[in-house]
Amino acid sequence: MSQPTRVIEIHPDAPPKPALGDTCNGCGVCCLAEPCPIGVLLSRRRTGACVAVSWDGARYVCGVLTAQPGGVRGWLVRRWIAAGAGCDCSLEVAGKP
Repeated sequence: MSQPTRVIEIHPDAPPKPALGDTCNGCGVCCLAEPCPIGVLLSRRRTGACVAVSWDGARYVCGVLTAQPGGVRGWLVRRWIAAGAGCDCSLEVAGKP
């Protein structure tokens, strides 16, 4: 049985999605498809783009992490977004039309 098709808007200069488990490169697919646990709190939804994700000109970044980069809060945010754990997004990305 095939997965349903979903369309998310990604910046044309975004890096390609890495393979599952590979190092995050800021492609944005995960955050644009659905928010992580902290994103659910901020976005008040479980589907659709996270309100905290932003384009920095070269890649997508978590606005919560950039606002709280260090200390206990930064550690908690990194844990909630699985920073450093590798790509955990199993979505497949189709090529441009």
